[in-house]
Amino acid sequence: MKKTVLFSSLTIAVIILLSSCTINKKNDSSTTNTPSIIGTWKLISGMIIEGDDTVFTDYTKNQEMIKIINKSHFAFLKHDLKNGKDSNANFESGGGKYYLKEGKYIEYLEYCNTREWENNTFEFEYSINGDTLTTKGIEEITELDINQIIIEKYVRATK
Repeated sequence: MKKTVLFSSLTIAVIILLSSCTINKKNDSSTTNTPSIIGTWKLISGMIIEGDDTVFTDYTKNQEMIKIINKSHFAFLKHDLKNGKDSNANFESGGGKYYLKEGKYIEYLEYCNTREWENNTFEFEYSINGDTLTTKGIEEITELDINQIIIEKYVRATK
């Protein structure tokens, strides 16, 4: 009789333990259907709004940029598609830590080839729809007299 009661008590304890693990797993963001921002993203278009001026850039022509996001850091690389051999020659790169907080994607730019941009924080609203990441935020660097809205659209290159 003691063995039966002990076995029944252990069985109930195991069932409760397993049930609580399942409940916790459902609340874990890694098991939701929310697409992950982690991966490599190819920039397809960008818009910069500064005062009354709006500049739209199609990044599928003459230049290319990718943003790589892992669990703690981001990096971006941009260059022209003519191997630096015409008047549109450019290369830009940067990266640092990022945070996701309440629907915001917040970058802390630690490294940048335009060194004056380093050590600044930029906060963006972001959304992922299928394989498309859209970010919108304000880039403001008082010392450089920069205050602009930036909207970028990326397509997922890898997960």
